[in-house]
Amino acid sequence: MYVVMNQLHVPVEGRENVASRFGSSAENMRKVPGCLDFMYLDPSEDENYPVVLTKWESKSDYENWINSDAFKEAHKRRRENLDSSPTQSNKIFEYEAVHHL
Repeated sequence: MYVVMNQLHVPVEGRENVASRFGSSAENMRKVPGCLDFMYLDPSEDENYPVVLTKWESKSDYENWINSDAFKEAHKRRRENLDSSPTQSNKIFEYEAVHHL
């Protein structure tokens, strides 16, 4: 299993907006081959940032997703709406799951 965490640097006042946007993405992720799980994690403390956590059958499934037309289209819409997006930046963390249930 391959796990990817996308830490979103979003000010507190923009987090509801971002959570809503990712909420609409969750259903689409069910259709992505190899995607096992998709979670938007809202921090319980303001000094922490939201995280989008995805689990994949393999690293190649994740790479296929990020190189897909669907991924490019979803992120194109975000880039085109930068003025309305409160996300300032992000950081990606990738892991091979060694132990899991």
